[in-house]
Amino acid sequence: MFYVLENFEVKHVIISFQNEESENIKKLLQIVNQKSQNLILVNQGDNFEIEQDLVLQILWPNKEKMIQENPLNNNSIVCKLNYRNFSILFTGDIEKLAEEKMLQAYRGQENILCSTILKVAHHGSKTSSIPEVIEEIRPQFALIGVGKDNKFGHPNQEVIRRLESEKIKIYRTDINGEILLRINGNINVKTYSQ
Repeated sequence: MFYVLENFEVKHVIISFQNEESENIKKLLQIVNQKSQNLILVNQGDNFEIEQDLVLQILWPNKEKMIQENPLNNNSIVCKLNYRNFSILFTGDIEKLAEEKMLQAYRGQENILCSTILKVAHHGSKTSSIPEVIEEIRPQFALIGVGKDNKFGHPNQEVIRRLESEKIKIYRTDINGEILLRINGNINVKTYSQ
């Protein structure tokens, strides 16, 4: 993230409210300030129309109901990118507790969480991707951003089995390399192995 901010033209940086300071947040704010980039603090319910037919919905966190347990992960941004009949749910590093709170917040609001593609939470960690949230999202594809042979053992095999049992096509950066999605009426996935 820091490399991108320092070496590419970035107009807007979107972050969520946090109730815990970290060195990474301090460094991020320093770079944003030095580069005069536009910092946008988002909250649950915010929407951004990027262009016609392309909308970003902020689904989590709620600054009035910040989670105290592992706050940097559980209050990370969850957003849904909607493009015509396609959507992708980016789940950040949220864990079971945040997933449960999100399910409570959107219970009865049909299809808010339902998405064509799921960016699996927290690199496929065993602390995330509870069955109820997978059932609510109902993705066709799951993307897992994870380093090869990482020390955390991500992704967790139970999470993989859970996704497979729902017949969700899984793409992982540790196996498939870079993943390119092309959306033009259909979803075309191309991978670039490492």
